[in-house]
Amino acid sequence: MADGAIAGAVGSTALNVVSYLDMALRGRPESDVPQETVDRLAGIAHVDLGNGARAANRRSGLGPLIGYGLGVAAGVGFALYAGGRRQPLPMATGLLGAGVMTMTDGSITVLGISDPRTWRRSDWISDIIPHLAYGLAAAATWNRLRRPPGRGR
Repeated sequence: MADGAIAGAVGSTALNVVSYLDMALRGRPESDVPQETVDRLAGIAHVDLGNGARAANRRSGLGPLIGYGLGVAAGVGFALYAGGRRQPLPMATGLLGAGVMTMTDGSITVLGISDPRTWRRSDWISDIIPHLAYGLAAAATWNRLRRPPGRGR
């Protein structure tokens, strides 16, 4: 499971790099979704984030951490599914990318932050590409951490 967590963390880093590159290339603002997620979860848990700048800073810090947590959890889930074996890269990429995208988009839907049914094509592209980068990086890392068939470490 540790290898799955490592793969998930690498995938999360790739997702963030692709997202930040998209922001830089298109000049688009960062998403408010991570901070809104923190607000909703804090409300559900009855946790006071504080006031003003202190609360905003906590949202800015906790939002990305929730994303990394989801990415690591998806990597661990994949490790349980894979049972310690290497997986075909295209299948693992799709499974990991779609899995973490479903976790992310599903959670923001359940929390009432966004409704993917109302997204435009550009919104979907901005969501799919970073999640595919997650899937590819996590799958490649998982396979790299596995022993090649017929060889010891």
